[in-house]
Amino acid sequence: MSESIDLKRMYWHSRRGMLELDLILVPFAEKVLPGLSTAQQQDYARLLEEEDQDLFLWLTRRAPVPVRELEGIVATILAQV
Repeated sequence: MSESIDLKRMYWHSRRGMLELDLILVPFAEKVLPGLSTAQQQDYARLLEEEDQDLFLWLTRRAPVPVRELEGIVATILAQV
């Protein structure tokens, strides 16, 4: 699968339908995601598999990220907010 298709898919999945998440994830996917390393992009794709309620808690710093592998990408997203 080509890189541009993967990025488009991740951009589409960044649109969660929950306004608070959309305001964080969509701009990140548009502006930052294409410049990330392949490993970071894979971490982001993995993050998008999580439930909206969990993402909301993590991205609003109301709960720690319980999955060690996702801590880095969450920190990268929060650095852009």
